[in-house]
Amino acid sequence: MAKTRKIYTVSQINSLIKVTLEEKLPPQLIVRGEITNLSVGPTGHRYFSLKEENSELPCAMWKPKFNRVKFELENGVAVLATGSISVYLPKGKYQLIVEKIEPEGAGALQLAFEQIVRKLQREGLFDDVHKKSLPRYPMRIGMLTSESGAAVHDITDSIRSRWPCAKLFLYPVPVQGDGSAEKITAALRDINRRNSKLKLDVLIVGRGGGSLEDMWAFNEEVLARAIFDSEIPVISAVGHEVDTTIADLVADARASTPTKAGVVAVPDVHEILGRLTAIEQRLTSQTGAGLRLSQQDLEIILANAVFRNPLSLVQDAEQQLDDLGTSLAEAIKELLIEARRDLSAGYEQVVRIEPHRLLGKKTVELSDWQHRAKVGINTIINSRRMQLTAQASRLTGLNPKSVLQRGYSITTNKKTGLLVRTSEDVRVRDRLITELADENLIESKVMRK
Repeated sequence: MAKTRKIYTVSQINSLIKVTLEEKLPPQLIVRGEITNLSVGPTGHRYFSLKEENSELPCAMWKPKFNRVKFELENGVAVLATGSISVYLPKGKYQLIVEKIEPEGAGALQLAFEQIVRKLQREGLFDDVHKKSLPRYPMRIGMLTSESGAAVHDITDSIRSRWPCAKLFLYPVPVQGDGSAEKITAALRDINRRNSKLKLDVLIVGRGGGSLEDMWAFNEEVLARAIFDSEIPVISAVGHEVDTTIADLVADARASTPTKAGVVAVPDVHEILGRLTAIEQRLTSQTGAGLRLSQQDLEIILANAVFRNPLSLVQDAEQQLDDLGTSLAEAIKELLIEARRDLSAGYEQVVRIEPHRLLGKKTVELSDWQHRAKVGINTIINSRRMQLTAQASRLTGLNPKSVLQRGYSITTNKKTGLLVRTSEDVRVRDRLITELADENLIESKVMRK
């Protein structure tokens, strides 16, 4: 009897491989490799391969695990991936299910810091052209920091000692731990939205020193973009002298420590008072010198003859007016005498001419010229009338239609409008128009020629 062969389905084989691998391999592996073929699924899961010179290992990292990764996965980054081998049954594909991943060499936070710096630098968020000027004399200053930390006291003390006239407003926020960057961002955007009522001149965002992980909230991209978008000038005051965060790079100004935030934010009242004292002294000196010069000018003016006898100008003007009046009266008198003299001479000439006799003579001459003109005009009109009659008779004789009164007629081709002189001017079936006397018309048709 033949031995029965056992036949497996594809799913069974894949399941056997899955069980065998999971039983035989350690439950957790740390694999070194370089990321390649990185992709993001619609659900947010990451799929990639770890490669070395001649081999690749497929990997998958589920979204909840990836959300805890501080740096951004990129092709070409060397990493240490911790996870377990599993088989993806639908495709019979084994892969490393990554639980934890970190860069090889530099720490994850340091790599994430460098990645975010490069990204924001390419976008121009650190460029000086975008940085807003700080107000010279801020009177309302907002502080975003922890209400229980030392930073709030350092910032307050430094401002109070330098510029006690300023009003300080604390907006307490968590400065480390999960979600702290998002809470600082929300507070910063809320303050900007309400600043038409708050009227803050400048904002100080900061905290005291600590490890890179402690200060990581100030390296988050979301906070960097909120600082960049802020319409209120922002001063970043994070950590110690040697610490540099992304918030420092994108802010409008940086204070190396919270204590030095006051130095950056406000002027020194003692320097301002000293400057005002110097200005006061300079103004006093200049005003005194000006008053002395004005006093001297006034004394010179008062010494003028005008001020000794102020009516002299008016009296001089009145005397000039009297002189002008006298001169004008004499000139008018001379003009009147000259006019009378000219009038008398003219009258004597008119009397010598005897105008009534001259007028009678000219009247006779005018009547003679009128008579001559009338005779000449009538002669010209009669001559032109005779010429016109002769021309009219000549035109009547030349009128081709005048013969129609004597029984003649004029025939034209209706189609062409031309006169019919001979039978060659028409064709059979042409229509003719015959004009008789008194504009009578006859229409006919040529039947034969």
